[in-house]
Amino acid sequence: MYTAPFEYRRADTVEQAIGWLANDPENSKVLAGGHSLLPLMKLVLAQPQVLIDIGRITALKGIRIEGDDVQIGAFTTYREIVESPEVNEFCPLLAQAAQTVGDVQVRNRGTIGGSLCHADPQADMPAAVLALDAELLIEGPSGQRTQSIDGFFLAPFITSLAPGEILTAVKIPKLPAGAHTTYLKRPHPASGYPLVGVGIWLTVHDQVIDNGHIGITGIADLPFRARHLEDFLKGRLLDAATIAQAGPLAADDANLDDDPYKKNLLQVYVTRALSQFGESFAAKGLNGKS
Repeated sequence: MYTAPFEYRRADTVEQAIGWLANDPENSKVLAGGHSLLPLMKLVLAQPQVLIDIGRITALKGIRIEGDDVQIGAFTTYREIVESPEVNEFCPLLAQAAQTVGDVQVRNRGTIGGSLCHADPQADMPAAVLALDAELLIEGPSGQRTQSIDGFFLAPFITSLAPGEILTAVKIPKLPAGAHTTYLKRPHPASGYPLVGVGIWLTVHDQVIDNGHIGITGIADLPFRARHLEDFLKGRLLDAATIAQAGPLAADDANLDDDPYKKNLLQVYVTRALSQFGESFAAKGLNGKS
């Protein structure tokens, strides 16, 4: 299959990319890893007249600590996230989610910024960044701004990025000391995309849940935070009774169109994800102590 004709431009700086994009935002596309955009172009579902490659912009790459945050350049690959000592120490949930994306080739080329901006409702990374309360650093013709990950996803494949804007970095607060994390998904047997993906971090002391966030992807039109479930879990024992009550609450923040299959699938995977914490504590002899 062949793409429609387009003009290829390779940007050397963020400013250059923004300038080109702002000239004709309706007919221009930014190329990051390319795993989402290029198949759409080959199927002629996307027909940009100008393709702006940001892969050589050094400022968009790398992972570094900035105070209480881990800052990740938008062009950082999944493999780099998985192997990052900083990510694994301070926000391991992100590495756990990245490890499940695609295969080795996809993880070597795919980028966190490309995934978030593509806004596929069945992508893995949104569950992790939602649970981790990420902030997005965005640049455009009007300058720089920050955007909470809450409110960034507006509809399938649509974000709050304005015409001419580029995501430059993802800023993630360090998790509290002693936080435990897990990412669990049911992959589609053909594509590997999550039919449901559940990202959770919890702080637990003497089997009581002090705090925690839950991000869910794949099952609804948009990825979402399970805030009603988070509120329910705070202050409760992490035991079988709590987990059994927690599963059905996961759908309270989702629009599942009264689909019984989706509701059941979500309940099952939230229950399994929470159960992993108890099993992990038991295996390590922690008895739920953080």
